[in-house]
Amino acid sequence: MAGLHEQRFTEEKPLLRGQDTEMENSDTFLSAVDTDWKEHDIETPYGLLHVVIRGSPKGNRPALLTYHDVGLNHKLCFNTFFNFEDMQEITKHFVVCHVDAPGQQAGASQFPQGYQYPSMDQLAAMLPSVVQHFGFKYVIGIGVGAGAYVLAKFALIFPDLVEGLVLVNVDPNGKGWIDWAATKLSGLTSTLPDTVLSHLFSQEELVSNTELVQSYRQQIGSMVNQFNLQLFWNMYNSRRDLDINRPGSVPNAKTLRCPVMLVVGDNAPAEDGVVECNSKLDPTTTTFLKMADSGGLPQVTQPGKLTEAFKYFLQGMGYIAYLKDRRLSGGSVPSASMTRLARSRTASLTSASSVDGAPRPRACTHSESSQDMGQVNHTMEVSC
Repeated sequence: MAGLHEQRFTEEKPLLRGQDTEMENSDTFLSAVDTDWKEHDIETPYGLLHVVIRGSPKGNRPALLTYHDVGLNHKLCFNTFFNFEDMQEITKHFVVCHVDAPGQQAGASQFPQGYQYPSMDQLAAMLPSVVQHFGFKYVIGIGVGAGAYVLAKFALIFPDLVEGLVLVNVDPNGKGWIDWAATKLSGLTSTLPDTVLSHLFSQEELVSNTELVQSYRQQIGSMVNQFNLQLFWNMYNSRRDLDINRPGSVPNAKTLRCPVMLVVGDNAPAEDGVVECNSKLDPTTTTFLKMADSGGLPQVTQPGKLTEAFKYFLQGMGYIAYLKDRRLSGGSVPSASMTRLARSRTASLTSASSVDGAPRPRACTHSESSQDMGQVNHTMEVSC
């Protein structure tokens, strides 16, 4: 496969919409092939961190490390995405590490009164302990909302440990006084799960996608310790601006040095924040993916589209996935192989080596000609 000529998303029916039997059964909703997953509690400078891991480090290949949004944990945030069949074809070639923010995992003990929850900077500073504990050389981070903010902080503080980032619904801005007051008022008039739901879903989704919203209301209330969740929620809403600026826009600008894929739904409350984050990143190493009909949780409602985008993101970094379409192969799940070709931190998205060693254009997440792709050297804004 010497080049990437045309790539397009196939039409996909959003998951978890109108699927009454699945949504009524929370066990099905949260089902996972957990037989190979192992749980660990990792000591860090700021307390214990609950981690769930599958596989072991594979040579120089990075680990896939996830961090969930506030109000969720790794199961609520990522099970649908990582259980998607095509995503499993990709992830079986990597060690996968799900990180739960302190006290947010299912069955977590309640923190004592007066406990000082780690700041967002401290949450990021806990992750090197995970990397060191498992012997990862570097990671590709996949974060949603608050988790995307934490992983962006982690990449800014420890750039040599991060090879790439997929940031879903990231908001680089701290809360202003008006936002802070609105959050406080909402906390007085709404339950904590309802307050969190307004962060996860748009007003339109809260009204129109009642089945999905109701399922998350129930799971947030039952799976996550509410006292611990309140501490995490308060800390996230006390965050400061991410200290990033587009290179050349200000003297000594700091930005993310690794390839980044920004993802947001076209009906997501985080859309403005993601657009602003895109304006602050290096355009030569950033892809901006706006997903149609996906709302505030694209990894849940459109896992197929996100999987395909992630596959192309890996290809752009030099990891080639030879994945057949199951619909063209009689329905069987084909084997896949993924080969690391050439690691270049400075040009991993703008170019990568092909199998025969010739330069290969940057991988894309929408249909375009190979001739056009050779000209890409700016932020790619894609709707799918």
